[in-house]
Amino acid sequence: MRKNIKLTAAAAATAALALGLTACGTASDPNSGGEAGGKADESKALVVAASPTPHADILNFVKENLAADAGLKLEVKEFTDYVLPNTATQQGQVDANYFQHKPYLDDFNKKNKTTIAPVVNVHLEPLGLYSKKAGAVADIKAGQTVAVPNDTTNEGRALHLLADNGLITLKDGVGTDAKLSDIADAKGLKFKELEAATLPRALNDVDAAVINGNYAIEADLKPATDALVLEKAEGNPYANFLAVKDGNQDDPRVQKLAKLLNSPEVKKFIEDSYQGSVVASFGAAR
Repeated sequence: MRKNIKLTAAAAATAALALGLTACGTASDPNSGGEAGGKADESKALVVAASPTPHADILNFVKENLAADAGLKLEVKEFTDYVLPNTATQQGQVDANYFQHKPYLDDFNKKNKTTIAPVVNVHLEPLGLYSKKAGAVADIKAGQTVAVPNDTTNEGRALHLLADNGLITLKDGVGTDAKLSDIADAKGLKFKELEAATLPRALNDVDAAVINGNYAIEADLKPATDALVLEKAEGNPYANFLAVKDGNQDDPRVQKLAKLLNSPEVKKFIEDSYQGSVVASFGAAR
């Protein structure tokens, strides 16, 4: 039976600090992993904050099938937003997190003066363009509205996907942090910026939406078949990874989990479970 603690973005705003302090301990609490760089108690569970799908699903596969043999106690906490997992990790309410890619983390650390650091890449969730009104990219016409994520890195990622598929033209030299003002030619399209988690629910209200892979899967969309277009995996900088507060990378529990997350068993689980909607970002399975 799964014993995860699931926090919604709304509830977490008032409950996260109290819950984290009582359930996990803070960095100064003897029940936590200790201050960054301190000696961790390997008998304590490693508490990892994760998005529900696919991150928590992958972690729970590790917990239920691999962790015991590796001598690892693992606890998974589910969060449904992209902010609290990092703040909880920084403040010591959890030991690690697994939900984000490097461009997002770089932007988050810069804006919030946090020191979260990647440990190991695990998977890629291809960003996709979805529609309940259009059957193909060519059906999206001038005057229609496309919803995109409103956070800096995922909006840029979404705009590059639209540009790569001929729906818009971006200004020359625009990088991964592209924003609406960087569109050189919108080709008559209108845009609505929304929180990433709400995009699947917005599909009824817009003509198309660019949706993160994990939120698409949670909404029972199948990226590999339902998306009009998907990001290409080759050379993609948006692999999702296990992360910790800088200084805790050598925690033996973190190292055990990192090894398990890059195991052939996890790669096979990803391939069998997601059928191309989530792609392992490490070596081949046995």
